[in-house]
Amino acid sequence: MSKSLDYYLGLPYKVVLYPAEEGGFVAEIPELPGCVSQGETVEEAWEMIHDARRAWLETALEEGISVPEPAPDKYSGRLVLRMPKSLHRRIAELAKQENVSLNQYIVYQLARATGLNS
Repeated sequence: MSKSLDYYLGLPYKVVLYPAEEGGFVAEIPELPGCVSQGETVEEAWEMIHDARRAWLETALEEGISVPEPAPDKYSGRLVLRMPKSLHRRIAELAKQENVSLNQYIVYQLARATGLNS
């Protein structure tokens, strides 16, 4: 028995959001190859990726393509990090200059350094 669209829509697929080089934000679902969308704001990118997910799943089901299910997430997204006070001060200053939170700034810089925003 094949699984329904509603079944797949109810699964907790991971959505990855990151700043787009040209502005705005990119959203993608890594488990669904090619399921990517963009928006001017995080909220818009979030809405757009859910539309893209539905379209991706509908197409896969119509064409008989195997739909991967989300892998269990072994990472919480939380990381405790110790650093020199001088580094903490500098990145806090840079975040303030960019008018973003320290957390947003660090995540953005890590995404850039690892190639996840390209």
